Amino acid sequence: MVDPRVNRLADILVQHSLRLQPGESVLLEATDADDAVVAAMVARIGAAGAVPYVAQRSQAVQRQLLLLGSEPLMRLTGAIEVDRMSRVDAYIGLRAGWNISELSDVPAEAMRLYTEHVAKPVHFDLRVPRGRWVVLRWPTPSMAQLAGVSTAAFTDFFFEVCTVDYARLTTAMQPLVDRLQRTDQVRLVGPGTDLRFSVRDIPAILCGGEYNIPDGEVFTAPVRDSVEGTIAFNAPTIYHGVGFDNITLTFRAGQIVEATGSDTARLNEILDTDPGARYVGEFAIGVNPLITRPMRDILFDEKIAGSIHFTPGNAYDEADNGNRSQVHWDLVLLQDPAHGGGAIYFDGELVRRDGLFVVPDLTPLNPNQLLAG
Repeated sequence: MVDPRVNRLADILVQHSLRLQPGESVLLEATDADDAVVAAMVARIGAAGAVPYVAQRSQAVQRQLLLLGSEPLMRLTGAIEVDRMSRVDAYIGLRAGWNISELSDVPAEAMRLYTEHVAKPVHFDLRVPRGRWVVLRWPTPSMAQLAGVSTAAFTDFFFEVCTVDYARLTTAMQPLVDRLQRTDQVRLVGPGTDLRFSVRDIPAILCGGEYNIPDGEVFTAPVRDSVEGTIAFNAPTIYHGVGFDNITLTFRAGQIVEATGSDTARLNEILDTDPGARYVGEFAIGVNPLITRPMRDILFDEKIAGSIHFTPGNAYDEADNGNRSQVHWDLVLLQDPAHGGGAIYFDGELVRRDGLFVVPDLTPLNPNQLLAG
């Protein structure tokens, strides 16, 4: 018997995230997901009158394909997946919590070929700009282990955080969007961090469950050449199966001129993927009140209340600063007291201190108010 919470979550994907209409087609790409869950999702899509197409994938098989390091294979894969993606109206990416290090032994050149010939044309160039997509994880024992809790406790947490009241959250986020739209200069300060940049004339985008589940962020992008100073990230991260900790980036005229971390050599190898990888394509503020600590999973970590993320690499079309790259790597800085605190200033005005908003129009975004009642 399928957990009834699966149907509730599926309804959010179909009705809120994608707003599927009768006759529309949707690609449901399920990686290492339980068949019963996939079947339940298919049933809800069908009940909406939409047409589901299912692609079931395996991360272990994907690793073997990548290990071949074959450019013809990646070109063929990209061409087929571009064609498939172009034929549907919407996309759901359902990704179970596989071993996060499954791809850690794939050579960097093989990952570069995959990014160039598959990830970029299929996802960055086609799926993301089209705007009818949503991605989510699925709770597994490995994800519970990352979170440091039991599987049962993590499953409860997963359904609670993924089915948050997005209407209420969206209403509370709108003033933050409005403020960012009026802002020129942003300053971030905290332990090891003093960073300044402009967001002038870059749109601010509200994320209330349309693209990611869980959700809860407002993002924009820095003016490409405006970033100056240093930022020390304190949340663990992972990129193509490799874990990194304590990443610190120093910027001059928008470019990363120094990068250090737990694996400095591999970090710089990623940042040297192409010229755009050393510039930033996104700045975002996380506000989901139910996500409070990192677990090395960016779909959760970038939404943590009291966090920001700053992203070397490609900019989104919705908030475009002109930066283009095969890389898009969300790096998270937590500014709550437990992680050393910190502050955000908009045009010299303090708007958030130690993870809590301090200006009246933004205090409804603080967790105690979002969760009240």
